[in-house]
Amino acid sequence: MFRKAGLGPLVGKRSWGGVVGISGLGPMIDGGSVTVPLNGTNDVDGQWVIEGHGVDPDIVVENDPKSVIAGRDPQLERAVEELVKKMDAEPMKLPKRPADPVKTK
Repeated sequence: MFRKAGLGPLVGKRSWGGVVGISGLGPMIDGGSVTVPLNGTNDVDGQWVIEGHGVDPDIVVENDPKSVIAGRDPQLERAVEELVKKMDAEPMKLPKRPADPVKTK
């Protein structure tokens, strides 16, 4: 939905693709349990999506262990870099503040 809304590029790695929710039916006599697929995810066109594949990013960035151990987040850093580029290319300004209202009349 982030992509469909045009909010910006997806940065990172492909998501794992397991989104079908399950329900538990309670314990079995032998102590095991049973789960049943219950619901999935669909797009605005009514097509089932994501399950079994995940979401592919627009910009692939690995969060490698060395960076993470050092306290860095390469995916977040790249996402911020992309956002700053977009802000520089398409600057926005707040609207001017109107004059103070006159409330003495």
